[in-house]
Amino acid sequence: MKEKKALAVKYIYDKLNKKSFLTYEEIANITGYHPKYILRLKKEILNGTIKLEHGNKNKEPVNKMSKEEEEKIVNLYRRSKASVRQFCKFYNRRSYSCIYNILKKHNLLHNKEN
Repeated sequence: MKEKKALAVKYIYDKLNKKSFLTYEEIANITGYHPKYILRLKKEILNGTIKLEHGNKNKEPVNKMSKEEEEKIVNLYRRSKASVRQFCKFYNRRSYSCIYNILKKHNLLHNKEN
């Protein structure tokens, strides 16, 4: 995806610098983007606001669980005799899959062997 956008930006730069005689519609056909998106990229290039990487790259998620909360879940589950599903209903702050993955990470889930 990033290479495709970089290719479109290169074609637009070439057109703006009069090194290419491609139309914006031809650039859109070559890159697979919609012609309106090509014009939006042109506007970003002219304004100097073009970015090839997403703005949230290398940032921590805002809903990431803290180590303290993870330890709290593990300690509560160790003391309880409830199933994972019952424990999730009791805890009620995180989803089932979130709690399940934490318990799996700490080897607290028991596999049934037949």
